[in-house]
Amino acid sequence: MKRFASFCFFSCNIVSLLFIFSTALDTISKDSPIKDGHTIVSAGGNFELGFFSPGNSKNRYIGIWYKNLPKGKEVVWVANRVNPLNDTSGILTISSKGIALLNSTRDVIWSSNSSTHLRNPVAQLLDSGNLVLKDGSGVNLKDYAWQSFDYPGNTLLPGMKIGRNLATGLYWTLSSWKSSDDPSPGRYVDRLDTSGYPQIFLWEGPVIKYSSGIWNGRFFAGGPNLKPNPYYTFEFVNNNKEIYYKYDLITSLPTRVVLNPAGLIQRFLWIGRNQNWFLYSTGQMDNCDRYALCGQFARCDINDSPSCDCLRGFQPKYQQEWDAADWSSGCVRRTPLECGTSDRFMKYSSVKLPDTRHSWFDKSIGLEECQMLCLKNCSCTAYSNLDVRDGGSGCLLWFNELVDIREYAELMQDLYVRMAASEVGSGQMGKTRKAIIATVSIISATVLGFLSWSAMRRKKRERGEREGKDDMEFPLFDLMTISAATNNFSSDNIIGKGGFGPVYRGKLLSGPEIAVKKLSKHSRQGLEELKNEVVLISKLQHRNLVRLLGCCLEGEERMLIYEYMPNNSLDFFVFDEIRRGQLLWEDRFRIAKGIARGLLYLHQDSRLRIIHRDLKTSNILLDSKLNPKISDFGLARIIGGDQHESRTKRVIGTYGYMSPEYAVDGKFSVKSDVFSLGVLLLEIVSGRKNRMFCHPDHHHNLIGHAWLLWNGGKALELIDECLNESFVESQVLRCVHVALLCVQKLTVDRPPVASVVFMLSHEEVALPQPKEPGFFIERSTAETDDSNEKRCINYNDLTLTILIPR
Repeated sequence: MKRFASFCFFSCNIVSLLFIFSTALDTISKDSPIKDGHTIVSAGGNFELGFFSPGNSKNRYIGIWYKNLPKGKEVVWVANRVNPLNDTSGILTISSKGIALLNSTRDVIWSSNSSTHLRNPVAQLLDSGNLVLKDGSGVNLKDYAWQSFDYPGNTLLPGMKIGRNLATGLYWTLSSWKSSDDPSPGRYVDRLDTSGYPQIFLWEGPVIKYSSGIWNGRFFAGGPNLKPNPYYTFEFVNNNKEIYYKYDLITSLPTRVVLNPAGLIQRFLWIGRNQNWFLYSTGQMDNCDRYALCGQFARCDINDSPSCDCLRGFQPKYQQEWDAADWSSGCVRRTPLECGTSDRFMKYSSVKLPDTRHSWFDKSIGLEECQMLCLKNCSCTAYSNLDVRDGGSGCLLWFNELVDIREYAELMQDLYVRMAASEVGSGQMGKTRKAIIATVSIISATVLGFLSWSAMRRKKRERGEREGKDDMEFPLFDLMTISAATNNFSSDNIIGKGGFGPVYRGKLLSGPEIAVKKLSKHSRQGLEELKNEVVLISKLQHRNLVRLLGCCLEGEERMLIYEYMPNNSLDFFVFDEIRRGQLLWEDRFRIAKGIARGLLYLHQDSRLRIIHRDLKTSNILLDSKLNPKISDFGLARIIGGDQHESRTKRVIGTYGYMSPEYAVDGKFSVKSDVFSLGVLLLEIVSGRKNRMFCHPDHHHNLIGHAWLLWNGGKALELIDECLNESFVESQVLRCVHVALLCVQKLTVDRPPVASVVFMLSHEEVALPQPKEPGFFIERSTAETDDSNEKRCINYNDLTLTILIPR
């Protein structure tokens, strides 16, 4: 009996110890770090966390994988994706600052970076696969200081989100592995876009490969195979705090969504009968799922051959390319819109709605009011319901081009595309009506044109000295007001000088400070450049463009009045030995991205497509918060939406910023501005002028010096010495990398400015290797001596004109 009692006592203690031990198997605390070779397992045994080497790699990573599935380690999350360990000495520890991974020298190579200070920090692996950091003082505490679900890798597990937290700014995105041997971020990113009505895009670098389409109340329009099923539920939440998609399990059947290294979004289910993962669905089902395969104003039907076809009332933009199965340039209208209530709408049923980045929506109004709103806006090209449930509700308007439309028989959603009334008519009646409208339009245009011409001639004769004001249609200031504001154009008020003449600081009696650009009588820029700037900038509104308040055209005086920029221009700081230290790296990087965004607006997002042609540091002004604003549009040119480049016999610009094709052949395009932007990025990083740069070991300019350093793996040597205490290495390297892509010799190699903005803003995106830059030719010693440098400094501040003979 005593032996039995002793045995029971011993057994109970063993069980108690095992219970205590088992409850700690899913946690990491200060006293129980994880070493390589050891793991923790979630309480229900679903997931395991520990060190692993993917595929054939010898590198070591901290990851989470399914515990009891015999088909090898299906890793669903990796902590140190970009910083692997090269040996088995790693330790995963916990401190009051969060979770940290240490190498053999006890240096931190990855951490959770929790902003919450915890007294008794504990990391726990939940049965959902979520690694959470919390205060261990509580019981079942769900107030997490950090969680791995907020930082997805290539796998979306049940309960994870894809989207954005609007309150914190946190993005939940998927990013592919580079390969099965390398879990570092690969070429593909699945990310929510909130410009216009939200949708999810799959990106390959700066290029969109696939779009989910909008959430129509039931599922994503670009994924009709996402239907109610017995395995999982799904939802899309869109409120003022969060926008996200997620799914949850109905059964205990394991399922996961993976973005693989080839860029495919795949959903897998675990089949217990054959002990294997079953491919349940793929995001990209066929060729029509390729983003914008058919270009603008066209639709894709996988059951047709060819798959692409123009919408009714449209025709191929380039028929020869279309016949060769290159549909990327899309379609254009046969008949221009009349821009009024006489326009009609063509209904397209069962289609995936177009890209909504340039859209507007209102959930509270119906389809009829939606149509009226579209008719009142000349830029509106289509409308639709937002939600297909209960007969449809909400209003969604599109502006400009319609892209990425495809046929889907499963979709019960209609798209109404705006068309000229004559295109909706049919038969001889339609042709007759079209002819009548055309005849009346021609006669009306002729009469109105004659009357307008006569009125303009009469006004010019009456106003005489005020010639030019009628063309500008912009606020006019009288000379007395501007003279009083600038203290009679006192030399003490001069804040800058360029090829046009001096710039004065002034203060209007009504209060605001102004900057007055006064055209010099001896200026190489004349009235045409000044009028060009007024016409252009008066039509532009962007936070990274300087705001033009008005002009003064009185007597022989020609002046432009701008908002005053208290921090002068960018070159005022970066090229000055004393002031350069005032611009920390954080400021410079933000300025670089702001310049790129402003240029993107000019090239793509504004009502006009504008090439600046004189982008340089002195034309980047800084406001009181050091926000950059592009200025000086005197040399800018408007080009058509379908125009890729133009040519001029009068090459105007600034040496050191001109692209090779512009300086030599007079050819300019949006890629000319991209070249100038690349030079600006290098100057921002280095604090040195491109053309004035000299080095004891060679006679290259700044571009050539950056190229040499890059090829030698020494790009960080380019950085301005005053930034040694503030720079972020990854951002500097990315800035130099992007700059070298921008200054490549051939225009076709340079990225569009949209790609530049994307590359600067997303460090996880892999960048292509740059090719040799333009002007990679050493200068002679005579061109780089001290005397010449003084001469160059004078020229570099001026806008130059080169006349090229016919």
